[in-house]
Amino acid sequence: MEQVWVGRWESEGTYRFDRSRAREEIYSIDTPPPTVSGSLHVGHVFSFTHTDIMARHQRMLGKSVFYPIGWDDNGLPTERRVQNVYGVRCDPSLPYDPGFVPPDKPGKREISISRRNFVELCHKLTAIDEQAFEAVWRRVGLSVDWSLLYTTISDDSRRVSQRAFLRNLGRGEAYLAEAPTLWDVTYRTAVAQAELEDREWPGAFHRISFYGQNGPVWIETTRPELIPACVALVAHPDDERYRPLFGTSVLTPLFGVEVPVLPHHLAEPDKGSGIAMICTFGDITDVTWWRELDLETRPIIGWDGRLLPEPPAGVDEEPYKELAGKTVHSARERIVELLRESGDLDGEPRPVQRTVKFYERGDKPLEIVTTRQWYIRNGGRDAELRERLLERGRELSWHPPHMRVRYDNWVGGLAGDWLISRQRFFGVPFPVWYPLDETGRPVYDQPITPPEELLPIDPSSDTPPGYTESQRGVPGGFMADPDVMDTWATSSLTPQIAGRWETDDDLFRRVFPADLRPQSHEIIRTWLFSTVVRSHLEFGDAPWSDVAISGWILDPDRKKMSKSKGNVVTPMDLLERHGSDAVRYWAANGRYGIDTAFDAGQLKIGRRLAIKILNASKFVLGLGEGSGLGEGGEVTEVTEPLDLSMLAALGDVVREATEAFAGYEHTRALEAVERFFWSFCDDYLELVKARAYESGAGAASARTALRRALDVQLRLFAPFLPFVTEEVWSWWREGSVHRAPWPAAERGGGDPAVLAVASEVLGRVRKAKSEARLSMRAEVSRLTVTGPEIGLVRLAQDDLCGAGNVEEFVLLDGPEFAVQVSLVEGQ
Repeated sequence: MEQVWVGRWESEGTYRFDRSRAREEIYSIDTPPPTVSGSLHVGHVFSFTHTDIMARHQRMLGKSVFYPIGWDDNGLPTERRVQNVYGVRCDPSLPYDPGFVPPDKPGKREISISRRNFVELCHKLTAIDEQAFEAVWRRVGLSVDWSLLYTTISDDSRRVSQRAFLRNLGRGEAYLAEAPTLWDVTYRTAVAQAELEDREWPGAFHRISFYGQNGPVWIETTRPELIPACVALVAHPDDERYRPLFGTSVLTPLFGVEVPVLPHHLAEPDKGSGIAMICTFGDITDVTWWRELDLETRPIIGWDGRLLPEPPAGVDEEPYKELAGKTVHSARERIVELLRESGDLDGEPRPVQRTVKFYERGDKPLEIVTTRQWYIRNGGRDAELRERLLERGRELSWHPPHMRVRYDNWVGGLAGDWLISRQRFFGVPFPVWYPLDETGRPVYDQPITPPEELLPIDPSSDTPPGYTESQRGVPGGFMADPDVMDTWATSSLTPQIAGRWETDDDLFRRVFPADLRPQSHEIIRTWLFSTVVRSHLEFGDAPWSDVAISGWILDPDRKKMSKSKGNVVTPMDLLERHGSDAVRYWAANGRYGIDTAFDAGQLKIGRRLAIKILNASKFVLGLGEGSGLGEGGEVTEVTEPLDLSMLAALGDVVREATEAFAGYEHTRALEAVERFFWSFCDDYLELVKARAYESGAGAASARTALRRALDVQLRLFAPFLPFVTEEVWSWWREGSVHRAPWPAAERGGGDPAVLAVASEVLGRVRKAKSEARLSMRAEVSRLTVTGPEIGLVRLAQDDLCGAGNVEEFVLLDGPEFAVQVSLVEGQ
């Protein structure tokens, strides 16, 4: 069924966006572009289904739904995957080899290839992965318009990214600065604050003596290898132990470098010995001290995570050569040996677990190195901008509302501007060159930029205006900016990319700002905030009106599913085994903002529901039509109280589901619709079955009500279970159920209480037969109903007699509702 309808929907353009509609008639979605770096997992299906449910509902409300799909295919994950799949690594110094073919099977040693060859392999692999991604999304039944597909490395995306950057640069919102930078030594790239992750890491405290004027000054540190980078000692201003030292200096052990002893309020008197060494740079606090105390810089760690071959200025070369070129770990081991030999180590190191900063995708602790990087102002250093961005967060409608706290906390806690440059290869290059002076040194404060009409450009192969290729890299010529943009710097522009900003102005006006941004909660600080920043800076507006935040999918042990943990469930097997509607049903039972454990049992329930819809529909349609067809072919005559009651109850369900959808509560809508459907099948169908097979006005009323109810319920279920509802709709209706209007909440004069009390009586009859271990068709000799509800029961009396096989039905007044069932003996 899925294969058939996926093809039909595409060929018939069922979900094609109608761009001729006015903005108020459009519902625009800023869809997450999943990272193309392997395979999707069931968590993706979970959150994307939530968005699709909303899209389908809005389409049935009469909106033209702008629902694009994108692939995030640039950045570190793609590069890592290319290295693993093809056994290559990028060396930008190598020339391009047009005939390069990667080996069939990667060897143990990676092959070095040029940047251009490496980028070509990235494109090749992402194209393969994207086909697999598309197959999954089509099988899930996402109602996206595939003609709106975009990728974050395409010419259009690069054009948008570079244009936005140049405008940020022109307004002074983007700037180049040399500063201490968090650095991943494995990927050899800078890392932004939003990509940090705290992890526990084993270490050891070393008690080490510095040489003071009146004797040793003991410090305790987990990083003794940074002693050659030490620029000061620091203690709290109120610490009586060290007040006499403030304003004096001490000598570092082994190296004998004179460093000052200074007060600072961030020093912790109760941590270690209460006095710490400031190194450039060991951690983020070192950076704060260095900046606020205006200290020297003595960097010793290189981009590769090894100690630099030469010591910083003022550090003795003789002891330093014992550490030069070593990894941080090896340098630490060697300096401990030297300190032990010199007598400057007191006792043995004390093991400790400490919290260390990691790049979220990395496996080694981050270092801090001094580099030149591009930044965008995001309020981290500007209180006025920070407040404006907080106000943007307050303008948004958050679903659920408490998720805004995460946004506020992140913005309020920013410690610096947004670092957007990466020292990688497969990404959007910065559209910048630098002139070289007469000695061949770049003049960084005079960047050369291209006119917007030339975008996109690659400065490593394109030349700046007024220069020729022969001037590349020579004195008086130019050099290209070597870096690429952080993937978030492009993903933060998804509304502009999908809406074709500055390329198709008519489209952009119709879809921006968008109505909805759906995403997960852990990237509020990255994707959501960065998109708000770019929209605020460029348009002075929020990029959407509503944000819907999905939770994580957890494994049965309630741990987050992730590829690194090896506990993910891949979706295609589930889709093929249980059916797409069953998988969507499981996803739809997860609320926005709530982490949900994967439950295979829900898939079985969803499959049972889909099959029940098929079987119940066959039964209803098999009864034939009622009488009194309306102008549009719909059946109009419903006369019996029980039928009117059922339709009234259904009208209440429509009202509840509509209200739930308006509040982005798809799960509440599904619960209401499903609850009614099972009551409809278990109670109403059984109650009217006998009458529906008869002839006359009563039978026509039943068949009319059944068809009308089926029509409404198919439309109510359509956003959740698109395949089975479309299949049934095609049996008796023209067009697609997904283009049918959302049902109106009509009660039609019936009283829902009639069906409710009739269902209760029927339930009591069933229970009596079940307890007697009799067939549900067993005869009831006498059924007595007592209580104030007998007036309602009387309206359904004949149907109850037929459904319960009742010989004598007695109704008695009484203060309390009661049902007495007498069965025929000997059955």
